[in-house]
Amino acid sequence: MVVIGDLMTDAVARAFFPLARGSDTPASVITYGGGSGANVAAWLAVEGTDTTLVGRRGSDITGRTREMELMGYGIDARMVMDLERPTGTCVVMITHRGDRTMLSDPGANAALQPEDLPRDVFGPDAHLHVSGYTLINEGSRRAARVALRHGRESGMSISVDAGSHAPLERAGAEDFLDWTNGARLLFANSDQATVLTGRDDPEAAAKVLSAWFPNVVIKMGDAGALWSSKQHSDIVTVPAEPVEPSPGSVGAGDAFIAGFLPPWLAGKHPRDALAAAQRLGARALHQPGARPDLGP
Repeated sequence: MVVIGDLMTDAVARAFFPLARGSDTPASVITYGGGSGANVAAWLAVEGTDTTLVGRRGSDITGRTREMELMGYGIDARMVMDLERPTGTCVVMITHRGDRTMLSDPGANAALQPEDLPRDVFGPDAHLHVSGYTLINEGSRRAARVALRHGRESGMSISVDAGSHAPLERAGAEDFLDWTNGARLLFANSDQATVLTGRDDPEAAAKVLSAWFPNVVIKMGDAGALWSSKQHSDIVTVPAEPVEPSPGSVGAGDAFIAGFLPPWLAGKHPRDALAAAQRLGARALHQPGARPDLGP
């Protein structure tokens, strides 16, 4: 598995009380390794998939720490060191009610260049997954599109995810669909699917998206997840795993992607792949941070 994507530090700030605007609010603030691409790669690797991550980090100590974490998961980390930009950071603000808002500074991720892509990772025996954030960010977009072209020319199967609904809307639905032309599989959540199609109903959105992508997976939160294909009239749905989330959990959607891809690529029924994805996503919700907990 080859992942082209972002490497970040997540600073998760969880407020214990309603935010006191203009003043102080007691909170828990903890940093973790993050970045959608790096998270997907980490979950793939700990589940036994041979995984390469291609990305960019700063020359700061944070970047060195984040890259060492990747190697600890068993990832082949092909990280280019940026001498000018810091490693990306995302401040995850969690209210006392559990609502999440992200403030993202992509840092070095925004400077990923086509020449940063190692050609030896592209080949017909591997699957390519491209993080939506890498496509949506204007600075890294050309590299992401070149990676998709290399993947198509190399005969790789290709998946993409839709990133996050607000920056996706700013980038434009039509442009995103054009950039991802040739991908075999799209991952989106309900909000992202609405941005891409204008349809509020996930099943209706999936049918529209199936005109662009041979396979579409939509994550629907507590309502479960679905798979749709232009070659099959039936939509496959599975329920969500019952789980009580950890207060600081983030990145369950990235774990979901890592849970879906291996069984789906192995030819398992989409229902089985969705069930595996839901199980791994539920595991992510049980722990703080966005990456697998390797323990002591």
